[in-house]
Amino acid sequence: MTYITKPQLHHPKLAANSLGYTRRDYEGSVSTLCAGCGHDSISAAIIQACYELELPPHRIAKLSGIGCSSKTPDYFLGNSHGFNTVHGRMPSVLTGANLANRDLIYLGVSGDGDSASIGLGQFAHSIRRGVNMLYIVENNGVYGLTKGQFSATSDKGSKSKKGVVNHDAGIDLVMLALQMGATFVARSFSGDKAQLVPLIKAALAHKGAAFIDCVSPCVQFNNHVGSTKSYDYVREHNEAVNRMDVVSPRDTITVDYAPGTTIPVTQHDGSILQLHKLAQHYDPSDRVAALAYLQSRQALGEIVTGLLFIDPEARDLHENLDTIDAPLNSLNEAELVPGVDVLAKLNASLR
Repeated sequence: MTYITKPQLHHPKLAANSLGYTRRDYEGSVSTLCAGCGHDSISAAIIQACYELELPPHRIAKLSGIGCSSKTPDYFLGNSHGFNTVHGRMPSVLTGANLANRDLIYLGVSGDGDSASIGLGQFAHSIRRGVNMLYIVENNGVYGLTKGQFSATSDKGSKSKKGVVNHDAGIDLVMLALQMGATFVARSFSGDKAQLVPLIKAALAHKGAAFIDCVSPCVQFNNHVGSTKSYDYVREHNEAVNRMDVVSPRDTITVDYAPGTTIPVTQHDGSILQLHKLAQHYDPSDRVAALAYLQSRQALGEIVTGLLFIDPEARDLHENLDTIDAPLNSLNEAELVPGVDVLAKLNASLR
């Protein structure tokens, strides 16, 4: 599949947004991920969100690390800026790019191995600094590229495809993002298009550090009985603030149910996944209450999805550092190197 290019021709009457772009203009190359991979559903949601927001593709910068999830930026926004970094280092590269050019819209795509293991420190510091970005973790709880080992987000007690039990406590990136000061925090499910697309749109429009943890089942190594990141398990244990729409490994399975309720969804293999939506009275503006709610539902074995916290008065890294309005990459040498007198004055102010 890697040698197959996506056809450039398309129907001349495809609907276009106000910028004149069709949905095809926000697509990328043909995906080489496993058929039914949840990551492809997330890519489709990003494409739809950017199309509906009418964002110029050339104003978007997409960055990633290493892993199945970090391959996905090649499959969407083919006309955008892109940079594939090394394992776990995407947040610092994104931070540097954001400091140099604040006029771009920054989208970081990572995985649970990339962000919760080798890149955990990078993830935490980019969040606490308030970098103006949307940071998406495509969370499948497994190292797919290296054949199915547990990742740092694998829940304690979950089983691998070979039946091995995980004895380590899993890292909850949503609760970590809340504790680190993220000003937009959400969790969704790769198959829930009705929920995920609005969350991505809201996060892209948010000023500050926006984080979405998206449970994305690995159909090859983590979609079996005993896994807590499988299609079946998430459907059985999901408590969501928005509607759920689930994509199975083969055919699309869609569900629609009221906030505050739980629904069982039968999978193609006969297994059942419980989904639960947050009630409409849930208040996403209380950080402490969000943490308490997550912990209380986690104790019941439920996976909470939806918009969990938002700070409408958020500040970003540039406000915190009091940088100038002009992108730093547009400044000339005289502006970037003002001289020894300015440096001496700055040093004196820090003594």
